[in-house]
Amino acid sequence: MQIYKVGGAVRDRLLGQPVTEVDWVVVGGTAEELTAQGFRPVGADFPVFLHPKTGEEYALARTERKSGRGYGGFTFFADPDVTLEDDLIRRDLTINAMAEDEAGHVIDPYGGLKDLHARLLRHVSPAFMEDPLRVLRVARFAARYAPLGFNVAPETLELMQRMATSGELDALTPERMWKEISRALMESRPDVFIQTLHVCGALAVLIPEIDSLLKADASPSTSHTLRVLRQCASHKQPLPIRWSCLLMQVKGDQHEPNQVTDTIEAINNRFKLPRDCSELALLVSQYHPHVQRAAELSSTALLALFQCFDLFRRPARFEEFLQACEMDHYDAALPYAQANYMRSVAQAARAVTVQPLLERGLKGAELGEALKQSRLEAIEAYCRDYSAGKA
Repeated sequence: MQIYKVGGAVRDRLLGQPVTEVDWVVVGGTAEELTAQGFRPVGADFPVFLHPKTGEEYALARTERKSGRGYGGFTFFADPDVTLEDDLIRRDLTINAMAEDEAGHVIDPYGGLKDLHARLLRHVSPAFMEDPLRVLRVARFAARYAPLGFNVAPETLELMQRMATSGELDALTPERMWKEISRALMESRPDVFIQTLHVCGALAVLIPEIDSLLKADASPSTSHTLRVLRQCASHKQPLPIRWSCLLMQVKGDQHEPNQVTDTIEAINNRFKLPRDCSELALLVSQYHPHVQRAAELSSTALLALFQCFDLFRRPARFEEFLQACEMDHYDAALPYAQANYMRSVAQAARAVTVQPLLERGLKGAELGEALKQSRLEAIEAYCRDYSAGKA
């Protein structure tokens, strides 16, 4: 039985990148042997085991055969006779199909080192086309390694284009798609992920609303959406803000009263988003134009806006909204004055406390109305001071 370090750990060590996760492949071994050594099996579909001390994944060397549609339509065969080369050829990219033995020697049967030096993301074999999830994975790797100069090999991009038009992407589940999308958006160049999907035609299948925006731009360098995503990454924004910024410019049917909300909700539902991402995306798409004309809003409109965000119970969400708006203001040499104005108005409204009203004996609806009026007065006072140059 021989054990090799494989995949991302080998790739990232060779690139001089931090190694965050180590995977191993076991050649010439059996499930019974690993179990006898204290390894714990993971799931029923894959011959994968967890090390009893480190918790790292050890997989029996295996081959696979396409048996149905989608990323899950495979039959796996694990046997002591399966070689390391047999196992590595089933992987997606050559730079992920390298292994390392116990002495630290790199085993590279498919040219991963050459592609690593050439900064190319190239598929290992034609079997690449059997798994539609690889279209998203390659785009994600393109986003991760773009700062190092990596590009998708032309022949791999051609396969991705064929996969995008084959209908195979339709077999991906919302959960699997969102897992890849969310991970890609948190990479150092999320704009490259979106642009790669656009070029290969997958974006038109997955998020046609964003694809239409990119088609309307003359080039990626002028794409407002992509530049805002780059701004998000440079400011290390969290996922809800990045997702909201991606959808910020999406428009619906201009003849429908709730067109923007309906369109954003449809996209969110398509991927079964977590609540924090879906809620913020809806709020940003609806209300970010208000920030651009913040100083023109009346005190009543400002309070209504704060209430839409549930500001007085969830101030952090309003701050995320303002940060998303600031990312949209990517080319400003100075801080975004409108967002700072909104912050200050919100702070003035939140400074109003209920205790004085309770001491006056107010209760129920009367208390609520008095609190609302006090907040309006605080907002009006701040706006007057701001106009007079005192704030």
